[in-house]
Amino acid sequence: MLKSLFAKFAAAAAMAALAGGPVAAQEPTEPAGTWESTPPDEAEAEAEAPAQNEWFPAEAQPAEAQPAEAQAAEAPGQQQTTIPRRDVFSAAANVFGDGAEGLAGLLERILGDQGEPIAYISGEEASGAFVLGVRYGSGTMRHRIEGDRPVYWTGPSIGFDVGADASKVFVLVYNLHDSQRLFRRFPAAEGNAYFVGGFTASYLRRGDIVLIPVRLGVGMRLGVNAGYMRFSERNRWLPF
Repeated sequence: MLKSLFAKFAAAAAMAALAGGPVAAQEPTEPAGTWESTPPDEAEAEAEAPAQNEWFPAEAQPAEAQPAEAQAAEAPGQQQTTIPRRDVFSAAANVFGDGAEGLAGLLERILGDQGEPIAYISGEEASGAFVLGVRYGSGTMRHRIEGDRPVYWTGPSIGFDVGADASKVFVLVYNLHDSQRLFRRFPAAEGNAYFVGGFTASYLRRGDIVLIPVRLGVGMRLGVNAGYMRFSERNRWLPF
């Protein structure tokens, strides 16, 4: 009987040991991938954080992140406001002909003193004088900013001047930011002494606008005169 009670007691103790054993002896089982995922509190912090480039003002962001219009606005004044030397020489050669003797040296001297012009006028004129003189001309002004437009000019003169000639004219124009300011009188003083051909250059100024006409005349002219050139938007018969 004692053996039977002892056996029952041992069986009950074994069952209790199996049912109520220490939990620490068991291996923890976590869902696969639990430790590789971002903790919830860190995920929420990342969701609330702004994008990196939002911490910087627009001007501090890399150039590629800004629109093309903004990049263009950051570099004002890039447009060239004068006519390059090579274009001046090319235009003058078209007026007077390639290889015109003395032209390159004359232009080099003018450009060296005055710099590059903002515009030039290419055209032709006819003039004559016997003490009193008169001049008529027409051409095209090419302005660096405002483009092309036709121009006409006339001008009386007085002095010790005799002869008549027809000239090809190339006028270098400086400080003419508004082409409408060309259409008025420009005082002129010049001296001519050439037969059959030869270049001459004169200097005209009104206010800050400077005009330097370069002429190649064909004819006979001898003397010195003073007068003015009046530019207009249409052809005029009266020279005054």
